[in-house]
Amino acid sequence: MPTDLEGAHDTLLAELREHALVIGEVTLSSGQTAQYYVDAKRAILRPAAFRAVGELIAAEAAERGATAVGGMTMGADPLASAAIGAEAGDGLIAFFVRKEKKEHGLQRWIEGPVLGAGTRCLVVEDVVTTGGSTVRAIERILEEGHQVAGVVSVVDRLAGGAEAIEKAAGAPYRPLVTIDELYPDRPDR
Repeated sequence: MPTDLEGAHDTLLAELREHALVIGEVTLSSGQTAQYYVDAKRAILRPAAFRAVGELIAAEAAERGATAVGGMTMGADPLASAAIGAEAGDGLIAFFVRKEKKEHGLQRWIEGPVLGAGTRCLVVEDVVTTGGSTVRAIERILEEGHQVAGVVSVVDRLAGGAEAIEKAAGAPYRPLVTIDELYPDRPDR
């Protein structure tokens, strides 16, 4: 039975609006200040949003011919996990890119199942502003000898990250939701 991707998008958007949007001044990881914050994990770590985001990401992986899904640890962790557990995620494996190389054990940058040379990866991120952490994950994936088939974020704040990501990846970038959909009446629009 095919997944209802439009329904999954609508569910994700509703869950993000209810649980992830925080109004008030905050400092973003980029150092910029904003009048609102999107804490996507508040939504995607709830059952309805987790299932929805998993189906959407798994469908994107299939469309891009990716066999692995992951990205910078913490932002990508629940997303990659949701994708491999989705109905459409059969055959996908998940991985996580460390922020710092592990100094003991296997001393790996990329955690999870061993990825074969040239593995086609779908890079995922929860929220994109400037794209900095996503670009770092892409660079590490490429340095480790893998391919970037595409990049997906849950929310794009439309602050320049898309261009930086596509340039680094050499592959298409697609947000599942933009800030225009999530918070159309925001003060900085």
